[in-house]
Amino acid sequence: MHQPFLSVIIPVLNEAAGIRTQLEALRILRSKGASLIIVDGGSEDDTVMLARPLVDQIAISPRGRALQMNAGARSSSSEVLLFLHADTTLPASAFDRVHEAIKDGTSWGRFDVRIDGAHPLLRIVERMMNWRSRLTGIATGDQAIFVRREVFEQIGGFPELPLMEDIALSTSLKRMAPPACLRDRVVTSGRRWEKHGVLTTILLMWLLRAEFFFGADPIKLAVRYGYQPGQR
Repeated sequence: MHQPFLSVIIPVLNEAAGIRTQLEALRILRSKGASLIIVDGGSEDDTVMLARPLVDQIAISPRGRALQMNAGARSSSSEVLLFLHADTTLPASAFDRVHEAIKDGTSWGRFDVRIDGAHPLLRIVERMMNWRSRLTGIATGDQAIFVRREVFEQIGGFPELPLMEDIALSTSLKRMAPPACLRDRVVTSGRRWEKHGVLTTILLMWLLRAEFFFGADPIKLAVRYGYQPGQR
């Protein structure tokens, strides 16, 4: 049986308000042969019902982004896995760009990001995210990380952390090979910056990353960020 090239794995939890819009935007990837997998963490709304006609597979997992993404990876048989947050939209060129990068020999990569929002500071935030990622080789989940399945399995998948699972994953991947930094942009929601204030959110995220780097407990960091373990 022919192995599919790409699976897009989307962890979801109570995303009924926007899930159809996001999945409709991914039709072009399905038309090119990509498989769409949503992994529900126990939604109490109509997320699963609304998503079912627009995806190839629905997986169920305990709540937690890392847990859900690992469950989606196990459900996939594709050569390449792309992990997409429920509030992030891929560019129309995504399938072709990932295919080119993988065929050129990369093991993993990510996209540049644009933050959806009117606040002028968001333009600075997105530039800093993209520059920092290029300089450090570290990617965030907002940048739609993609990775060869065999490499993902080799490092054991996402560490099952309540926060910073994307940083931990890309740190492990970076030890194996530098990422492909694709300049095509994903668009991610600016709601968390606008809700709590852009500067406040920037400073908090920098502080939490620094503390994580120096070994702070991820559960305590998650609580400070606003998550309750098991409720993400």
